Amino acid sequence: MPARRPPPEAVRLLGIDPGTQVAGWGIVEARGPALALVACGALRAPRRAEMPERLRAIFEELEGVLSAHRPRAAALEETFAGRNAKAVIAMGQGRGVAMLACARAGVPLTELSASEIKKAVTGNGAAGKPLVARMVCARLGLAEAPEPEDVTDALAAAIALAHRLPPSI
Repeated sequence: MPARRPPPEAVRLLGIDPGTQVAGWGIVEARGPALALVACGALRAPRRAEMPERLRAIFEELEGVLSAHRPRAAALEETFAGRNAKAVIAMGQGRGVAMLACARAGVPLTELSASEIKKAVTGNGAAGKPLVARMVCARLGLAEAPEPEDVTDALAAAIALAHRLPPSI
């Protein structure tokens, strides 16, 4: 009779959808191919605050998430070039805050392309947001997609990161 392998260790993974007004986050636990939702939410900066204050607020809230949930790794969507330069710059600022928070917490960060995230969740790298949301719900056993959609996007990034884990974890 062959020796039984112990069950795979549970690994907590953080997905982040960065922003400067609202940043989505989601923690999933991967145990082999099985995924479970641990927690998720949206970090919100004061609406009328200047950019430095908004970035500080998002950073501090994300540090709290990292401290409370202690993920082993995190995923963040890569920057993509858009038509609106102001929006691209703001996205970069939000990504920088997320990168800094993860680095300070000692959490390795993986950058994933939007198409890689969509493909990992739906099987189609060009899938639209409604399909991504439905598949996130299906993978995590949720009755409905978390709001705002930044949270669903963050969970999709965490699921995509789980697909990259070596089988031994």
